[in-house]
Amino acid sequence: MKVKGVILCGGEGKRLRPLTYYFQKTMIPIGSKQKPLLEYIVKLFKHNNIRDLVLLVGYKSKQIRNYFEDGSRFGVKIEYIEDPPGKRGSGHALLNAYKEGYFTDASDLIIYYGDILSDINLIELMKTHNNHNASATLAIAKRYQVPVGVAEMDGSIVKGLVEKPWLNLKVTIGILALAIDTMEILDNVAEGKAEVDIMGDLIPTIIDKGMKVVGYEHDGFWYDVGTTEKYEKLDNHLIDKLFENLLT
Repeated sequence: MKVKGVILCGGEGKRLRPLTYYFQKTMIPIGSKQKPLLEYIVKLFKHNNIRDLVLLVGYKSKQIRNYFEDGSRFGVKIEYIEDPPGKRGSGHALLNAYKEGYFTDASDLIIYYGDILSDINLIELMKTHNNHNASATLAIAKRYQVPVGVAEMDGSIVKGLVEKPWLNLKVTIGILALAIDTMEILDNVAEGKAEVDIMGDLIPTIIDKGMKVVGYEHDGFWYDVGTTEKYEKLDNHLIDKLFENLLT
């Protein structure tokens, strides 16, 4: 069985404006070496021995193409496909690649949202996916940090404040495995719709059909770089430490 990596790189990154007036959101520099975010993702796939990648591109795609070219400089093979005109959302981008024949030799896909930084073990994610014979396997974090302060109250009286607490919530982190036969379901879901989302439309449909969707709990690092505030608060020294082996 062959696994293909699919990276979503087409969005305009409106939450990262004004930076994304000049950068494709996956090309924003991070870490002390100021490498593009997307380079960390590409090298994570390589580190996990997934070297056949399809990049779904759109907005400012030339920045990505010019930097990564065919991927050989990074030890991977990269193919590009432009998002379909007049259609919005990750679902349409993925379906377009499927219909254009980019996944004909794949049994499963690992979908990676291009504004997520993580040290996730993609090999273990796929093992979980295969062991359960799942239609979809979602990477799940065991807890979530609230981005604002939380008040502890007794009636109308504030008894205390907790600054940005961690909650024991199992949250999806924008990384998932999909069996290739789910693309036919995506085709049905997308029919007649101008905008389709993988997590918001496809996964709930798969669940409703009684197909197996499992969670792979990731205990390590993950960070959504998708807003200006989150980007400004990214600890570059921590990134250097966590991903030192990845960039060598």
